[in-house]
Amino acid sequence: MHTPGAITKRIIPRILEQHVEEAAFLWILRDSAVGAPHYQLSDLAKLDSRIEAHLDGLRIGGADAWRLCEEALKLGEAGEVFAAGVLALESKDANRLERVLETVAQFPETLRGLVSAFGWVAPQRLAGTVKSYLTSQSPLLRQIGIAACAVHRADPGQILANIIADDAAPVPLQTCALRTAGQLKRRDLIDPIKGHQQADDETVKLWAAWSSVLLGDRKRAIETLKSVACNKSPLGQRAFDLLLRAMSPTDAHLWLRSLAQFPEWQRDLVVGVGIIGDPFYVPWLIKQMSIPELSRVAGEAFSSITGVDIAYEDLDDEPPQDFEAGSTENPEDEDVAMDSDEDLPWPSPLKIVAWWDANKERFNQGVRYLSGMPISELQCKRVLTEGYQRQRKSTALELALMQAEEPLFEVRAPGWRQQSWLSE
Repeated sequence: MHTPGAITKRIIPRILEQHVEEAAFLWILRDSAVGAPHYQLSDLAKLDSRIEAHLDGLRIGGADAWRLCEEALKLGEAGEVFAAGVLALESKDANRLERVLETVAQFPETLRGLVSAFGWVAPQRLAGTVKSYLTSQSPLLRQIGIAACAVHRADPGQILANIIADDAAPVPLQTCALRTAGQLKRRDLIDPIKGHQQADDETVKLWAAWSSVLLGDRKRAIETLKSVACNKSPLGQRAFDLLLRAMSPTDAHLWLRSLAQFPEWQRDLVVGVGIIGDPFYVPWLIKQMSIPELSRVAGEAFSSITGVDIAYEDLDDEPPQDFEAGSTENPEDEDVAMDSDEDLPWPSPLKIVAWWDANKERFNQGVRYLSGMPISELQCKRVLTEGYQRQRKSTALELALMQAEEPLFEVRAPGWRQQSWLSE
């Protein structure tokens, strides 16, 4: 016969192991969900509640739970760094934090997990830690300190200006500071930021132009964004996403027209039409829905303009036969990229045409629309409350361009915190 104590000793470690594994795994899901086209804020909040439940189990597990988190850090994965980071930050245990930092230094790709942990923990529990990082001699610690301020939209003060003014600062630290200045609307830093638009490093150049635009200094920044956007890269996508929102509608139309002659820019053209939001393009978008490679993203652009939820309104269709996007199971296929449209519905062109014919009188050409209404601060706040994460990310940029002083809304923050902000 087993005694209760013996059973407990066998069960508890396994339960704690499950908490470590699930907290890390769910964070990986979350890392994808914050930019997904099918997650709403309410969905994110539910996912975050599941993560918090596992973190709570680890908090209760005390030293035993920490030992398991520390062991899991050897995997060198961002999810494990997130879970260990939350426990280390909340405990304010210097040795625990040092162990997490060692992992980040060894596996730089896990930094996003640690920054997410800083974003998860309540700001009042971070003050001493973040302050010590901001004043550290270590570029990595200063970068983490700046990033921690950014995710909580807390101004690090003069330190931010010092880093931006320091031409010898490492590129990761410099770009973090430049991006944060735009997110926080540090308009006092417009002039020093402007100088970095001529940097040799493409990443520095992008974030200098990106922040300049958010701070209202657009003329040269728009030209810089154009040059970066012409590169087929993640940096180029960042530039493209902001560029069309910051240009005048006339200039945006002309720029898209200049891209239309290049086949490799057709997908970007569809995305750009959704950003511009002019109903004039809807008939063209519907035609693109018949092209398998463009169909789903054209549907997303259509929804961005009209506000129609294609799946909910039963305007979707079955995927075309024999169509494969992204990576395949063929071992000879060298394309390992994920299908960025995977979670979007397949629109039915026939159903969409019928809907448009019945509703197009509600839309005025030459007006920018966002989710079915002319773009405005009120509409942006509605989409931030009700929209999907990819829409919300775009909408946060739109709102930041309208508001001179308000920080960029953080759509990656814990769901419950965002819901609290939006209810204020």
